[in-house]
Amino acid sequence: MKLIISGGGTGGHIFPAVAIANEVRRRHPEAEILFVGANGRMEMTRVPEAGYEIVGLDITGLQRSLSPQNLLFPIRVMRAVRKAGKLIEKFRPDAVVGVGGYASAPVLLAATSRGIPALIQEQNSYAGLVNKLLARRVARICVAYKGMEKFFPAEKLVLTGNPVRTEIAGGQRAEALNFFGLTPDRPVVLVIGGSLGARTLNHATAAALPRLQAAGVQLLWQTGKAYFPTAQEQAAPFAAHNLQALEFVRRMDLAYAAADVVISRAGALSVSELCLTGKPSILVPSPNVAEDHQTKNALALVQRHAALLVPDAEATLRLYDEAFSLLANPSRLAELSRNARQMAYPHATTTIVDELLTLIGQRKNSSSPTL
Repeated sequence: MKLIISGGGTGGHIFPAVAIANEVRRRHPEAEILFVGANGRMEMTRVPEAGYEIVGLDITGLQRSLSPQNLLFPIRVMRAVRKAGKLIEKFRPDAVVGVGGYASAPVLLAATSRGIPALIQEQNSYAGLVNKLLARRVARICVAYKGMEKFFPAEKLVLTGNPVRTEIAGGQRAEALNFFGLTPDRPVVLVIGGSLGARTLNHATAAALPRLQAAGVQLLWQTGKAYFPTAQEQAAPFAAHNLQALEFVRRMDLAYAAADVVISRAGALSVSELCLTGKPSILVPSPNVAEDHQTKNALALVQRHAALLVPDAEATLRLYDEAFSLLANPSRLAELSRNARQMAYPHATTTIVDELLTLIGQRKNSSSPTL
């Protein structure tokens, strides 16, 4: 079995791609899996770290502002499609998976034009441009939210959820409190802004440190690399009160287990993890994403009473008012937790791979043209 997985650009694309590859390899250890990414993007280091070979394409997205770079975009796309076609002819995959990101489009275009079945995995509640453009060319579209027929042909849709690390929900609170040096008799707020951090969350949290101390609330504050030195200085006077600034949290299973409330951006995988862990959350969607898709991700939970939403522009003033109010309302915490769990898809990865292997089986049993 040979498989190409294309896409990347962010952890929200890369992790599902690696999760799918791992599940394929678990079932078929002999499978040959090749990743295709965009040169200069994070997948070019993260994928090899996960143990897979990756080839880079010279492809970038359209600039949102008027830029001379946009004039070169059609040329880059044509060159990338040509290189992707050569890769496909050499590797001869049984199927191709696109997870979104710059490199996904050339590979899917090249594969589908050669009769190779393709599957798209769309992480967000608002479909990405590449996936919308290619939807009619692919055989299957795996989505994480209901109602995606407004973007995609309904007959191709499979509601699978997003691949997340199932072990993320396995942390035990007692172990978590001990790991972070927290006490069991005081609530814990977890702030996660992603590996790069989130400026708004960091500024709002820094301003709230005296209030957190006065209220006896403990804090795990994941700041991201760039802001960490500043946050470390800001949190130092409060260290004795268990208000901790952390550059990066490696044991997210324990961080979730310790938390009573989570403050987070609304990236697709963060939202999926919050559902799987059943954590009450306050989501602050990033305003710096295409089509404001994080707000749409957050609203998918808010409309089912599974999370709260604070707009980025209001976070400095409102975020911790909402957090303190939520901590003081046990019944509301329980409602958010219960409803979030009902939106989880713990078997997302296996369901996606089931669909992928079905496509491969159908191709092998049909008279589809071969390379």
